[in-house]
Amino acid sequence: MKVVLIGYMGSGKTSVGQLLSDSLGLQFLDLDRIIEHKANMSIPDIFNKKGEIFFRKLEADALRETLDGNENFVLALGGGTPCYGANMDQITEYTTYSIYLKASIPSLVSRLSIEKDNRPLISHLATDEELTEFIGKHLFERQYYYNQSNVIVSTDGKSQEEVLQMLLNKLT
Repeated sequence: MKVVLIGYMGSGKTSVGQLLSDSLGLQFLDLDRIIEHKANMSIPDIFNKKGEIFFRKLEADALRETLDGNENFVLALGGGTPCYGANMDQITEYTTYSIYLKASIPSLVSRLSIEKDNRPLISHLATDEELTEFIGKHLFERQYYYNQSNVIVSTDGKSQEEVLQMLLNKLT
């Protein structure tokens, strides 16, 4: 079983993914950690030193290599991963479940405003208004890809455990 978690940054892909992998007895993988290992530098350093285009190439290569493997896993993607190149086609073709963890703009702003400094794409945004506009624009652009997932779960107002139970009900 290959389970891929899709959604905007801050939607809970990593935290819920770890819980889901434990519950299913599968290995948990985070695509950003795989990329960092391959590049031998952090995601912010890749963005700052090499740029987003270089990052997206590494990301596509890491995704393809991970999906091509015969392992069973739960894989958390970066928020933009499904939206570039043929990534969403590969996700659809090579996974058992693609799951969109859907969070509203207000929920995402609330979660991300406290961790902006650790997120290269939003670290430059000074106010919650700028963050709201940025997230709204991205969600509008990315919905087409996110909505291709074969499972969609709303995370608004739900604890990680509640989201986990909803996922387990849909997957088992």
